[in-house]
Amino acid sequence: MAPLRVGVVGASGTSGAVAARLVAAHPRMVLAFATSDARTGESVAATLGMRLANDVRFAPNAAAVDHAGACDAVLLATPADVSMRLVPAFVDASKQVVDLSGAFRLEAKEYPRWYAMEHTAPALLARAHYGLPELFGAPPGGSFVANPGCYPTAALLALAPLVREGLVETTGIVVDAKSGVTGAGRQSGDAYSFLAVDGDVRAYKVLAHQHTPEVERALSRVASAARVTFTAHLLPVPRGLLATCYARPRSGATRERIQSCLVEAYGRSAFVRVVPPGDVRLSGAVGTNLALVGAAADGDVVVAIGAIDNLLKGAAGQAVQNLNLMNGWDEALGLEHLQRFAA
Repeated sequence: MAPLRVGVVGASGTSGAVAARLVAAHPRMVLAFATSDARTGESVAATLGMRLANDVRFAPNAAAVDHAGACDAVLLATPADVSMRLVPAFVDASKQVVDLSGAFRLEAKEYPRWYAMEHTAPALLARAHYGLPELFGAPPGGSFVANPGCYPTAALLALAPLVREGLVETTGIVVDAKSGVTGAGRQSGDAYSFLAVDGDVRAYKVLAHQHTPEVERALSRVASAARVTFTAHLLPVPRGLLATCYARPRSGATRERIQSCLVEAYGRSAFVRVVPPGDVRLSGAVGTNLALVGAAADGDVVVAIGAIDNLLKGAAGQAVQNLNLMNGWDEALGLEHLQRFAA
C-alpha cells in the first residue's frame, strides 16, 4: 500500500512542528511538503531534528496550494484567516484536509465578534466535521475536519457526557482552564512567552475568548442550548492543559453516577482515561495523546476535570487521529508509541 502523502502548512510553529514530526514517524504516512515563512529554504529534517527519506525543504506559506498535486492530505497549522483562504483550495482539489485553526468551528455570524473578521468561505462551514472523535465520531465522507481547540478538547471530554445524560444543567457552566505557554503559539508575542509567565499565572482574553462559543456550540449538539463562562489562563510550564468545569447538578447526579457516566462514555476509548478527579494532572497527559478525565459531585455543584497535552490531543495528535479515521485506519496508528511517556 502506497503511503499517504501529507503536507503540513505552518510546519515550524508549535503545533505545526509536532504535526510534521508525527507525520514523518507514521507507518502509513510520508511528509510530502512543509511550509514556513520563517524557515523558507531550510531543511525540514535539520530544523525539526528528525529523519526524512527525502530532502524536504520549507516552502513559503503562500506557495502551499502550489504543492497540492504532491499530496493526498494536508494539515493546516495556520491562523484562522489563512486557513479560510487555503481550505477551499485544498477541498476543491479533492484533498483530505484537517484544519487546526478555528476557521471552521463556528457559524459564519460569530466570526466578526470572536475572530474580528468576516468569514470568507461560509459555504464550507456545513461540510466541516468537528473532529473530536470520542464525542462526534469519525469524519463522514465528503467532509473535512475542523480540529477542535485545545481548551475545548479538555473541557468537552470532561463535561459533555454529563450534559448528554442530563446530569447537569446546561446553563451557568463555568470552565476555568489553564495551559502551558505553547498554547498561545509562537506568533502571540513576548507577553505570552515563558520568560514573561515564569513565576506567574495570568488570565487572558477575559470574557472575549474565541473558545467560549466553540464549547457552547459543541455542548448544544449533545443537549439543549448551553451557556458557558470560559476563562483561559497561562501557566509557567511549557505544555499541558487542565480544565476545571463547574456545573449545577440535576436529579440523580450523585458522586457515583457522575463517575460511572464517564466510565460508560469512554470505556472503549483509545485515548481517554477516567480517573479519580484528584488524579487528573498534567504529568499524566503531557507527551501523549491521552486525555485524563474525572468528576465529583457534592450538594449543589458538580466538578468535571480534564487534562491533555495541548500540542498533542489538543492539536497535532488529534489531527493525526482524525486523519487515521478519515482513511479507515486504527485511530491510534502512529500515536500509540507516545503512551510510554504517560505517568
